[in-house]
Amino acid sequence: MEIKKVFNNNVVLTENDQQQEMVVMGKGLAFQKKVGQPVDIEKIEKKFVLEDQGLSDKLADLLVDTPEEYLELSYRILDYAKSQLSYKLDDYLYVALTDHLHFAVSRQKEGIELKNPLVWEIRKYYKEEFQVALKALDIIEEETGVRFPEDEAGLISLHLINSQLNGENMDAAIQVTKMVNNILNIVKYHFDMKLDESSINYDRFLTHLRFFAMRFVRKEKEQGSQTDEFLFEQVKKKYEQAYLCSEKIAKYVAKTYDWEISNDEKIYLTLHIHRVANRQSWNNN
Repeated sequence: MEIKKVFNNNVVLTENDQQQEMVVMGKGLAFQKKVGQPVDIEKIEKKFVLEDQGLSDKLADLLVDTPEEYLELSYRILDYAKSQLSYKLDDYLYVALTDHLHFAVSRQKEGIELKNPLVWEIRKYYKEEFQVALKALDIIEEETGVRFPEDEAGLISLHLINSQLNGENMDAAIQVTKMVNNILNIVKYHFDMKLDESSINYDRFLTHLRFFAMRFVRKEKEQGSQTDEFLFEQVKKKYEQAYLCSEKIAKYVAKTYDWEISNDEKIYLTLHIHRVANRQSWNNN
């Protein structure tokens, strides 16, 4: 392996046998080394492949002012996250989480604690990500001696959630969470009932809402699809209350985000709402 880029004395960019860019770390790995020279394999302690070929420049910029210990910390957290989450994590997380952890640990040592107003919603709607983030707090404490409150787990969860948005900024993840929370509240108050969060129908509905909200923040409107008008009228008639609820959701989205929900989307929303709005899936308040 040859050195393609030197990040600092301990971190370099190289390529593996499949010509994939790979970051390798090790004490003194790049000391007095230059691009084109071979990597001392015996000094390699950690390595990870970058599928995003443009990410190395961002890592290089980041490591100018950020100790590589935070990259190693991110690597350990994301390695655990990959073993626990069902979806693929975006490589940009190595940059985003490293930068976040450096700032978070620094401000915590200075006695500055940031409150996360969305921590309750994140814990409720993104259970897998939140559990991973709680484990991340243990890893951070083990590596740095700093113990964060659960608010920080919420912030780390947002980075994991954001990974599903393919590198969109953190505002996108927050927007997704707020939209999902508000839509669930519309359903709850429309039926004057409480969601059974342990039901499979709730999980299905929540998953649908999360991807619906993600499509919104990506501005991915449906292209070229034509609504089956007969099906639409049948669903509208058969599931009247669920359809009326979907109309309320459509009005909320249009008023708040200036985004029109298609009739196809209303069909899916109506069917999901009907599933959760039955005696098996709800409990009276």
